[in-house]
Amino acid sequence: MEQACRYQDIDGVDREGWHLLGWATDSARLIAYLRCLPPGLKFDECALGRVVIAAPERGFGVGTALMQEGLRRTAEAFPAHSIRIGAQQHLEYFYRALGFVAVSAPYFEDGIAHIEMLRPVR
Repeated sequence: MEQACRYQDIDGVDREGWHLLGWATDSARLIAYLRCLPPGLKFDECALGRVVIAAPERGFGVGTALMQEGLRRTAEAFPAHSIRIGAQQHLEYFYRALGFVAVSAPYFEDGIAHIEMLRPVR
């Protein structure tokens, strides 16, 4: 809702991927989420996306922990594949710190500047 994107599985592949949920340690509050798609479904590479961190949890490392766990699990499940993301452009440096490199010019999606980034096989 924060980005005014009210879609339910607009690309039709939620059932084909897996979903990483982050829960608050002090309650049953969902505070973080990301989706991983296997190679060949959205891109030739694996795809991570739909990364969401609850606004009150931002700035405390939740996003970094979520992405590190997503990267670990993706590498474990698909060790021979790179990972591609469509990152919001203002988060490019965040994703660079996680090993991604920009591979496209900026483009707009849902009125937000994005950039495709790739994390090579390690």
